[in-house]
Amino acid sequence: MLTDIFADRYKDQPIWSTFSDQERRLLTQIYNLIKEVYPYWRDGKENAPNVAKYKELHDQLANELGRKELAPRYYSYTQKNAFGTDMPVSGWYSYEYVFEQFLTGPFNDSWDPDAYIKARISLVELVMRKRGIEIAAINYLLPSEIRDASINAARAKGRGLRLPGDPSKGVIARNKAVNDAFNAKVEELNERFRRAGAPLNYHNGFIQFATDQLVERQISKPFWTLVSDPKWSNVDIDMKESLDQRDSNGKDPAIYAAKALESTIKIISAEKGWTRGTERGAAQYIDNLMKKDHGFLDVWEGEMLKDYFTKVRNAVGHGPGDQPMPTLTLPQTDWAIETAMSWIRTMVRRLKSS
Repeated sequence: MLTDIFADRYKDQPIWSTFSDQERRLLTQIYNLIKEVYPYWRDGKENAPNVAKYKELHDQLANELGRKELAPRYYSYTQKNAFGTDMPVSGWYSYEYVFEQFLTGPFNDSWDPDAYIKARISLVELVMRKRGIEIAAINYLLPSEIRDASINAARAKGRGLRLPGDPSKGVIARNKAVNDAFNAKVEELNERFRRAGAPLNYHNGFIQFATDQLVERQISKPFWTLVSDPKWSNVDIDMKESLDQRDSNGKDPAIYAAKALESTIKIISAEKGWTRGTERGAAQYIDNLMKKDHGFLDVWEGEMLKDYFTKVRNAVGHGPGDQPMPTLTLPQTDWAIETAMSWIRTMVRRLKSS
C-alpha cells in the first residue's frame, strides 16, 4: 500500500545542506514528541495498542524508504555465565528503541543531510497524521455520545437515581481535553520547526513549506483549522495539492487554489439551500451568495470573487490557442493561493455565524 510521505513530496526541493547540532536537537525533540503522542510503556509494561501503532508506522515508512527496518531490531551477543562459559543472548529491540535509533543515532558525514533529515521528518508526519485521523473519528462520535449520555441520565432519573451534574457536559469536557492535547502537540511541532530554522508547518496530516511566518500565522493557520471539518475535505485536498505544486515547481498550482475556493462557494450555496441545479460555473454560484435577500456577500465582494476566477483560474485553466501560454510568477502564485485561503477562511466563518 502506498503511503504519502514528506521525503517523497519534497525530494527535489533542497532544504538542508548540513547536519548541525540544530538539526540533531530537532530530531531528538521529535522523538520525545512521538513518545508523548503515543506512550509506548504503561506501568513498566508495553502498551499493546500503541505497540501495534508503532509497528504499523515503522512498516509504512520503511516500505516507502525501501528499507526492511528503520534501524536493526534483532540483537545477538554472548556473555559469560556463573561458570565462566560464554552463553548466547539474543532477542528483539522494542519499536520505541528502533524509533530512537532512527531519529537520534549518529550521523555519518558521508550521508546526504537533506535526504537523511527528510526521511526522519516523514516519521513524525505519519505519527501526527495517524493521531489526527483518530481525533477526527473521536469527534465524529461526539454527538451520539452526548445523546447517549443524556438518555442514560434521563433513564437513571426515571428510576429515582440522581446523578451529580450533567453527564453530557462531562462527555464534552473529555472530548475537549483530547483535542486540546493533540492541538498542543501540533503547536509544539510547528514551534520546533521554527526554532530549528526549518521552513515547515504541519497541518491536517501533512508537513509542507511555510515560507512566510506572518502569512502562516494570520492566514494559513486559521484556514487549516477551519477546513479540518470533514465537510471541507475537498477544499483541504485541493489546497494541499496547490501548495505541493507550488513547492515542487509543478504545473498551475493556482488552479488547485481556485478549485478549493470554488468548492467552498458551492458547499455554502448548497448548505444554505440556494443552489437551483441550473448553475453554470463559479460565477452563478457566487450570484447565489450575493443575492440581496440572501445577504451572504455584498455586491462588491461578489464582483471581486468573480474577478479572481476570471483573471486567475480562467487565464491559466483554459487553452490559449495560438496565443502565448499564460503563466503566473512565483509572487503571483503566492498571492493567488493566499487570496483563495483568505476568502475561504472568511466565508467559512460567516457560514458558522449565520
